[in-house]
Amino acid sequence: MLTTIPKSWFSWDLTVLEDAKPVAELQISTWRERGLLTVQGKDYKVYREGIMTGAFILESDTTVVARAIKPSVFRRSFDLEYAGKQYTLRSEGWSRYSLFHGDERLGSVSKGFFSRKRATVDLTEDLPLVLRLFLTWLVMILWKRDANSS
Repeated sequence: MLTTIPKSWFSWDLTVLEDAKPVAELQISTWRERGLLTVQGKDYKVYREGIMTGAFILESDTTVVARAIKPSVFRRSFDLEYAGKQYTLRSEGWSRYSLFHGDERLGSVSKGFFSRKRATVDLTEDLPLVLRLFLTWLVMILWKRDANSS
């Protein structure tokens, strides 16, 4: 299980802990839906292809590692492709997004009770760490949108 901890009160940059030990850093841009994941010293770009539309991308160097598409503006879900497999990330209430592979639930990303920047990432460890972090970034982007609109 992973936990996100904000680096400061005003920033959306996060330290990701596993068993209370730092394993990654998430930098989330203040102005655009982009950022940087640093996992074991390796950087991955995360961004949206267009300004207001397009897929969300996880990129290593110049290679697309994962792609998430929001199939409808009316549903709080994403269709995700990673390593030739298809997943669905969908909302289960105001504070939790769950990941599915077909009908199988693979876990969730849940908002902390008192902080929109703290999260518990309880996704199966069969998924690579970088994919779990990409999913966390996606969910954080949605929570950031909600926070900015309120």
